[in-house]
Amino acid sequence: MTSRKLLRDSIKQQYINKLITFLEDLGEEVLRTGSNEIAFPVTDEEGNEDFVVITVKIPVGANKRTEPYDGYAMAEDYAIRQKEKAEKAEEKEKAKKEKIKRDEEYRKNKNLKKE
Repeated sequence: MTSRKLLRDSIKQQYINKLITFLEDLGEEVLRTGSNEIAFPVTDEEGNEDFVVITVKIPVGANKRTEPYDGYAMAEDYAIRQKEKAEKAEEKEKAKKEKIKRDEEYRKNKNLKKE
C-alpha cells in the first residue's frame, strides 16, 4: 500500500507536467523552480520584465489536520470576503464624497461671511 504523501506527490507531479506542457504549447519558456513550482517570464505593456510563478499544492486540511481541506467552502469564504471588501470600499467612497460636499459648502459659507 502506498502512503498518502506519495500519492499526493504523484498527483502534484502529474499536474505540474500538464501545466508545463500547456504553457510550452502557448509558446512560454517554462522554468522548474521547485518540486511543486514553475515560473515563466512575462513583459507588461511598457516592456518591463517579470515572472509569473505557479505553485501546485495539495492541502491536507485545517490546523493540525483536524478537518479535511474543503475547496468549496474556501471558494465560498473568498467570495464573501470579496463582497464585504467591495461594500466597504463603496461605503468609504460615499463617505469621501459626503465630506467633499460638506467641505465645499463650508468654504462657500465662509467666503459669504467674509463678503
